[in-house]
Amino acid sequence: MNRPSSQYEYMSLDDFEELLPDKPANEKWELIGGRVVRMMVGARWEHKRIVQNLTVALMNEFRRRGSDCRPFDETFYLKQRLLDLACFPDVMVRCGPLPPDATSLDDPVVLIEVVSKGSAQRDRWEKWGLYQKLPSLQHYVLVERDHLAVDVIDRVEGGFFERPRLGAIEATMRLPAIEFELTLAEIYRDVIAA
Repeated sequence: MNRPSSQYEYMSLDDFEELLPDKPANEKWELIGGRVVRMMVGARWEHKRIVQNLTVALMNEFRRRGSDCRPFDETFYLKQRLLDLACFPDVMVRCGPLPPDATSLDDPVVLIEVVSKGSAQRDRWEKWGLYQKLPSLQHYVLVERDHLAVDVIDRVEGGFFERPRLGAIEATMRLPAIEFELTLAEIYRDVIAA
């Protein structure tokens, strides 16, 4: 595949995986459509708290119902060889068992990104351009880190549909594919005052 020359480094998923053992411990590397993205480990506490709120709520609901769906957070890879994709979504949900030694998955039902000014371009355009090619994906959720705003994009017949933005503390995010709902008050608990 010919890629335009640019300041970025491009490679296949296979080549990327060969480099990972040499990655410095204080860096987080992703491969987005073949483009290598090197970032420093760490995020603002507000980001981490939103991820925790979502992950805990999802896990508690799945356990309560006896569901075989599970949330995974920022340290578990989403890999898709055909898309040259290896990234760490902030939260992803997969249903069904994983092999005991799995270090990644390729078939999420839900992907959630917590968006900041620095990540907006990647989350809203680059990653979304690849995520929508995943046949398993039913919902893509973008949660703004610094203010109340949640965007939900649903798979519908013939493509994807973006719902009107949720922006009120009492609003509820609903994800029918996994029978899950959560208010913005809970998503932003201990981050933004009600």
